[in-house]
Amino acid sequence: MHRKPLLQALAQYHIYHPDETLLIERFESFVLGHADCFERSLLIGHITGSAWVVNEPGTHVLLTHHRKLNMWIQLGGHADGDADVRRVARREAEEESGLVQLMPVTERIFDVDIHTIPERGDEPEHFHYDVRYAFRAVGSDRFTVTDESHALAWIPVEELSAYTDEASMHRMAHKWLQHAV
Repeated sequence: MHRKPLLQALAQYHIYHPDETLLIERFESFVLGHADCFERSLLIGHITGSAWVVNEPGTHVLLTHHRKLNMWIQLGGHADGDADVRRVARREAEEESGLVQLMPVTERIFDVDIHTIPERGDEPEHFHYDVRYAFRAVGSDRFTVTDESHALAWIPVEELSAYTDEASMHRMAHKWLQHAV
């Protein structure tokens, strides 16, 4: 079963984050209920992979001012059938930033979130079941802005609130600052 590794990773995540039980149960229910959960063609929602990318010292996080959503968020994107969500998160971060030396901070899931994506063109409103992994940019921290972003920026983690009021972004910052990965 191609969903089993994700379900195992979510169960492990739950051990470290019992305060997120309702969110995790909702996530697991979606994965169990949809064999095609990794496909963008599942119109009610689908799995996405995101990357919390920090600089080498871990003081700054790389955010994108997303072109479609018009907000500062972490890098990431659609699984497009790939059940290895950590690989998806890394690939999307590399594609969206040009960074090539992204090292996993841990093999475990860093955060999960379920959020609504508004209707756009022929695409109806739907949910992203977002699995987030933490990566550290080693070597160069010089990025390239792609057509998916208005801008990219290294933001001091402690100053994240100046860029976004998204609760899940603040949750990730808190986890990072508390080293609860």
